[in-house]
Formats: sequence, structure tokens, C-alpha cells
Amino acid sequence: MKLPVYKNLQKNCSFEEMENALTVLEAYAESPAVKEDERDAIGEIISNICGAIEMKSLIENGMEERDAANHFMKRVLGSIDR
Repeated sequence: MKLPVYKNLQKNCSFEEMENALTVLEAYAESPAVKEDERDAIGEIISNICGAIEMKSLIENGMEERDAANHFMKRVLGSIDR
């Protein structure tokens, strides 16, 4: 979980750009030629993009960037504790 990455992506990329990137990365990761360590790295990138999409959604719905980041981080940490 890399908050600076989320912030950078949500500021510089549209929802459509991030969703397109997810589609490509998911298709790439499904290839049988992709090694496990590569798949792990792709999974982390996918996770970062999903976090950025969530933060961007919160911000576009009126939440301040700092509050959106805190809200998202609390939600992620809460799901880890379960």
C-alpha cells in the first residue's frame, strides 16, 4: 500500500485511463508465460491503481484529498485486521 502512488495516480490520470491500465495488466498477468514474481509485481501495481480509483472517487464526491486518503487507509487497515 503506497499512499504517495495513489495520490499521484488520482491527480494525473482519469478514471478511464486507470481502468484501461487495469484491463491490460490483468490480461498480461493471466498469460501462462508470466513468472510468479512478475505476477506478484503486477498484483501490487493493480492494487495501487485500485486504491487510486477509490481515492479519486472519494475526492470527486466532495471529500478533501487528505480526508480521502485517511478514510481509504483506515478502510484497508480495518479489512486487514479482520
